Parts: sequence; C-alpha cells; structure tokens
Amino acid sequence: MLTIYNTLTKSKEVFKPLDGNNVRMYVCGMTVYDYCHIGHGRSMVAFDLVTRWLRFSGYNLTYVRNITDIEDKIINRAKENGEPFDVLTERMITAMHEDEARLNILKPDMEPRATDHIAGMQTMIQTLIDKGYAYAPGNGDVYYRVAKFMGYGKLSRKKIEDLRIGARIEVDESKQDPLDFVLWKGAKPGEPSWPSPWGDGRPGWHIECSVMASLLPRRRLSTSTAAAATCEFPHHENEIAQSEAATGKTYANAWMHCGMIRINGEKMSKSLNNFFTIRDVLEKYHPEVVRYLLVSSHYRSAINYSEDNLKDAKGALERFYHALKGLPSVAPAGGEAFVERFTQVMNDDFGTPEACAVLFEMVREINRLRESDLNAAAGLAARLKELASVLGVLQLEADDFLQAGAEGRVDAAQVDVLIAARLAARAGKDWAESDRIRDQLTAMGVVLEDGKGGTTWRLAD
Repeated sequence: MLTIYNTLTKSKEVFKPLDGNNVRMYVCGMTVYDYCHIGHGRSMVAFDLVTRWLRFSGYNLTYVRNITDIEDKIINRAKENGEPFDVLTERMITAMHEDEARLNILKPDMEPRATDHIAGMQTMIQTLIDKGYAYAPGNGDVYYRVAKFMGYGKLSRKKIEDLRIGARIEVDESKQDPLDFVLWKGAKPGEPSWPSPWGDGRPGWHIECSVMASLLPRRRLSTSTAAAATCEFPHHENEIAQSEAATGKTYANAWMHCGMIRINGEKMSKSLNNFFTIRDVLEKYHPEVVRYLLVSSHYRSAINYSEDNLKDAKGALERFYHALKGLPSVAPAGGEAFVERFTQVMNDDFGTPEACAVLFEMVREINRLRESDLNAAAGLAARLKELASVLGVLQLEADDFLQAGAEGRVDAAQVDVLIAARLAARAGKDWAESDRIRDQLTAMGVVLEDGKGGTTWRLAD
C-alpha cells in the first residue's frame, strides 16, 4: 500500500486515486530562459522516479509537465541576447530535452507550453473577475484578490496578516492590497503580447499552471507535484487560490515537493561561484553517476552535491556493475524476499535510500551465488536490474559503464591484448611477466580486477 507525504496536510497518507486505478499527475516544469542547472536535474529525477514507481506498481498514470515559455526572465534574457523570445525558448527546450535524455528521464505524456494556452488563461481570468476574485484596475493588468479566498495559506501554513508585514506595492502597480498577485500583465513597449479584453499583454506565471493542469482528464488531480520546495509559496499557494475560486472544487488531492540541492553544504548561487548546469556536470561525470547520486537520497531531503559524493556514487555503481559483469542473460528469477522488501520501502513515500540498500544486499547474494550456481546468480542479477529500472539505473552493459570514458584515454584493443598476454603469463606461472604487464596497464590508467569469471578492467579515477 503506497503512502505519500502530502505537503497540504504535512503528513504521510495512504495514496488513494480519485478514479479507480487512474492517476493524474501534474509537475511544474522549467522556465526555459537558460540551460537547466543541477537543481532542475534534482526535480527531473525525483518525479521521474515517482512516475516509474507508479507505473511499475500498476497504476494507469497520465503525466503532464508544463513548459513556461513566456515570463519576465525569458523576456529579459532575450533582450540581453538581442533575439526574439521564441528563438531563445526553442533553443533552451531542445537543450532541456537533451539533458533529460542523458539523465534517462522518461518523457511526460503531455508537455504543454504556456504560449499555446493563452485563450484558456483569459477564460479563467474572466471567470475570476465575474466571481469577484479578480479585478482589472484599467491599466492593462488584472490582479487576484487574495483576501477574498478564505483558504489562502493552507498549503504553506502562512497567515495573511503575517504576509502583509513588509509587503508593499510598486509605484507602477494598481493593487488594492499588497498581497494581490498578477493574473494578466499589460504589455510594455517592445515586449511580446497577446490581445485580451483588458488590453494587450501576457499571462502571469501562476495562472499558466492552473490552466495547463486542467488538460488532465476530469480537472481535479490525483496528485500535483512541484519542482522544488521553493515553489510551495507563492506559486502553488496561488495556484490553489485561483483554481479553486474559479472551479469551486478541490484543486489537487495530494501535493509533493522535492528537496533542494546544496553545493558543498551551501545554497547554489551564481554569486558564490558554485552554480552548475547539468551539461557542466555531465562533461565531468557519467550521467548514471549523477542520476545515482540524485536517487540515492530521499526525494524530500536536501542533497549535498560535492566531488566526494559524486565519487561515492561512482564507486557504488562500479560495485553493482562488477556484480553483473560476465553473467549470462536470463529472465529474472528468485529474490522474492528482496522484491518484497524493495516494494515495502518504495511504498513508504518512495524510500530510495532503503531501496538502494536492498539492491546492495542483492549484490552480495549474487557474488556468493557465483561460486556455486552461475544460473541462479544470473537470474538474481536480472531481478536486480528489473528493480533498479525503477531508479533508472543499471540498464547499461557492464563494460559500457566500467570502461566509459576510455575512448581518447586508452586504446581498448591494446588493453585487451595486454590482459590476454598477462593471463597467458599467469597460466605459465611467469609471475614476473604478469606483474610487468599489470604495471604497464597501471601506468596507462587501467585498473585490473581478477575474479572467478575472469579479469575485467576499468579506468582509474
């Protein structure tokens, strides 16, 4: 029985889809004005994991993740670059998809772009105006009237009276209350805009997600997820307010938020010179190493991103792949107790640290079985890969991972020749020649590992 920590109730709850076995999930996607950073990778992987486990568990999942392709940051960056905003966003969307593919992120069922749903946003805004939850002061803007929505703050546990302390109205705004937020922004000269009943302009960020989430069948979500804890307020609080005011219905049954990335214990920030894009990181580390680092921590926990932790992730994957190497390809067999424990911890709010521990127990058993029953070891190894697919790892051939990066550093064919020569020397008990060849390979940056299944090699760190 799956339990999920619901940010709305601040407690773990048994997950109950609203419609039989059908689950509708909406994830707030990227604002595409720059390359995705490692914090984005954290959220991508976290909700990819949720997607994989729901489907592995037999749920019929419809997964929507939006793209914000019109927003202040996009407009400002396009101006800086001297290019149309849609040229910028198209380039960044392509780059985002490339990053996702390298991190083994499954594609969502739908990936709506904000600019394709302007009409729907205008319809919802008009509904809010008609119901008295929004107002147009006549300057081209439309604002949401926060004080009218009685449930405001229920997600973040923030009180309106506390939020008003320090809140202020900008000179060019016409808000009735400092807490009111914009639904429609009147266009400024040179900015992209769309015609509307209130004048040319563009949507506010919050209304975009409310409308794109409505693309899911039956509108109300079984679970609505977020990119990071920072989205909880104000973005998701505002989504709830405008969606529930417009429809008169509960917006989402459950809310999930993932933890943040910290770099060597500090918040990631360009000003601290510790800001890394996904592609920066993947130039130095294998994509599966990065993914394993991200899934080996619980999705709600902050992750400390550091060189040491990446090396630990690489070492963990090497242990897995050494256990898988050289075994015949067979169907998954055995390991029922491991499957039961893996299922139990994953059903406890997606407990990936404990799930990884179960996989390591399977590695120890595979290595033990190699000594007595190679077929049983192979069956359990296939079961290991089956479970690891939920985490999105261990789906490569062992040599492809262990020897990744060898191209350009060593001649793989030469390594194989030297290994064969060393094995011949060992068979002839010419230990001096065997040691000489090992030393030669070590000088080349090649690490040999002798086992019952033969000699394997990898590159030294």
